[in-house]
Amino acid sequence: MKRVLFLIVTILFTAVSQDKIEYSVSFENALHHEAEITVTFPDLPAGPLETRMGRTSPGRYALHEFAKNVYNVRAVDGKGKQLTIMRPNVHQWDIAGHDGTVVVRYTLFADHPDGTYAGIDVSHAHLNIPASFLWARGLSDRPIQVSFRLPKDSKWRVATQLAPTTDPLTFTAPHLQYFMDSPIEISEYSSRKWKIESGGKTSTIKLAAHHDATEAHVDAYFEMAKPVILEQMAVFGELPDYDFGEYVFLADFQPWAVGDGMEHRNSTVISGAASIKPNPFNLLGVLSHEYFHSWNVERIRPKSLEPFNFEEANMSGELWFAEGFTNYYGILTIARAQLTSLDRFAQNIRWSVNTVINAPGRGFFNVVEMSRQAPFVDAATAVDRNNRSNTFISYYTWGEAIGLGLDLSIRSKFSGLSLDDVMRRMWQKFGKPEIPYTNEDVRLVVGEVTGDQRFANEFFDRYIYGKDVVDYRTLLANAGLLLRKAKSGKATLGPVSLNYDGGKARITSGTIHNTPLYRAGLNRGDKIVKIGSTLITNKQDWDSVTSSGKPGDTIAIEYEQRGIKKSGTLTFDEDPLLEILPYEHASLPVTEAMRAFRASWLGSKSTHQLPALSKSCSKCRRTYPFPTEFCQYDGEALKAVIED
Repeated sequence: MKRVLFLIVTILFTAVSQDKIEYSVSFENALHHEAEITVTFPDLPAGPLETRMGRTSPGRYALHEFAKNVYNVRAVDGKGKQLTIMRPNVHQWDIAGHDGTVVVRYTLFADHPDGTYAGIDVSHAHLNIPASFLWARGLSDRPIQVSFRLPKDSKWRVATQLAPTTDPLTFTAPHLQYFMDSPIEISEYSSRKWKIESGGKTSTIKLAAHHDATEAHVDAYFEMAKPVILEQMAVFGELPDYDFGEYVFLADFQPWAVGDGMEHRNSTVISGAASIKPNPFNLLGVLSHEYFHSWNVERIRPKSLEPFNFEEANMSGELWFAEGFTNYYGILTIARAQLTSLDRFAQNIRWSVNTVINAPGRGFFNVVEMSRQAPFVDAATAVDRNNRSNTFISYYTWGEAIGLGLDLSIRSKFSGLSLDDVMRRMWQKFGKPEIPYTNEDVRLVVGEVTGDQRFANEFFDRYIYGKDVVDYRTLLANAGLLLRKAKSGKATLGPVSLNYDGGKARITSGTIHNTPLYRAGLNRGDKIVKIGSTLITNKQDWDSVTSSGKPGDTIAIEYEQRGIKKSGTLTFDEDPLLEILPYEHASLPVTEAMRAFRASWLGSKSTHQLPALSKSCSKCRRTYPFPTEFCQYDGEALKAVIED
């Protein structure tokens, strides 16, 4: 949404308050995951009112059909007269014969707390707005007010990016787009606040955590977030201008929550069935990724997503940049915050590099075309089988790998410059003034920042519009990082999912293009009877066969395909799995130039100083600037000696 429009509507809010749309929400049957919602539409023009539930949600690109969880819909006019409701489609309720006011009441069922849906139970109410609130066509510019009636004797409080009022249970939004982008957590949550100075303004960062851990775990999580936030601010040079001066993390860390992260303009939902009890660090990556979105996607906004369509799927060819580069910086800024080791960082970037180099999907689509498939894969639901294991690479993964490749390419070719400069220029040119961008805009900015449009054009032609892969081996070597095969000389029959039943191994997913099983003609549903002289009845049999071969060896296979017994020949491949590791671990010399490159790339960029609140870990002897029970040196939850 345009910042100018936001301010104008906010200024006019008082003047037009008489036509505001008002919601009231209560939770009498929270035990059974229900809310009762009433919405009043006043000052209506003559003719039927078209009320709807949305079909998609900000931050998601696929359809989710939220109307399926709405029932007991009824409507009256301003005098309480019952009105007739027509259903032109499954998403819509048309209401005619009103007197200029329509009051709609309905029941919402909600038992899927995550970034897309809603969840209600006796411990909380987590409301994603499109999944929860019915709205009306033609009224999208009207201001909105929502009030809550909490369960009797509850200690619930409301956390949201919606504008507060003097009533702690009533909030407002200037228009529908902002309302739909504003998730709500209502619970007895743990609260943390932190004020940051940026650009002459003070912003408040909040955490509202509904959790099953201890307050010390919440402290550790929030303290770890602080240096990450500062490193991200350093990338862009400033914080975004949050509309009400606040940014809030709405966290649900409960066994019944569904793992997710979802960015919004001034808030983020972080949910997960994984508790923060074992290790708060394990959920830091989600926070890092989603917070980076407060610049990249919420304000540095693809033109293809403006305005966001709540009635149809939203397709964008820029998600490699919006999501993929955010993925890259989510990992990078944790490293710059000194919260993870070089070894762990190398392991993290290995995944995207390995996937892009080895996955067959790159032969079918470039990264722009992959981005446009988001409505098919972004938590989309379908019952038919597909061939995405062969034809698709996530725009998160591929975009992350391109971000890494572009960053290292700029650092290697242009002294003193990096991807940070590109991101900062995108912020200044498109994000801060909130001018939507296109892929071509990104290409031009890369040329502008580097002063070499030919470099930018070639990079985009090969790696964005084309399907080539960046020379990661050479680029990573500048930082003393080695890209090599993890299992050089080891044989494989390819990645495959097997289920052992009835004395045979059944393939449960599609075989991967150009792997031994694929070339031999096997696919999902086939039952492997024997390889060579070995009957394949369990995992041990499979492992025995695959470990005994050498790349290039051939071996006979017997299998059943749709009831027909068949035989063929398998040829072992060399395992293509890649790894990235510091030169130190490969007994290779690390030069001063490599160390300087690492420091420039992975060293802290923040000028803010945080107090050292913890002592050293007894195992790795590293000291961390946050109060935590856990060491991250080797990525495990290792107990540390902490002095209060």
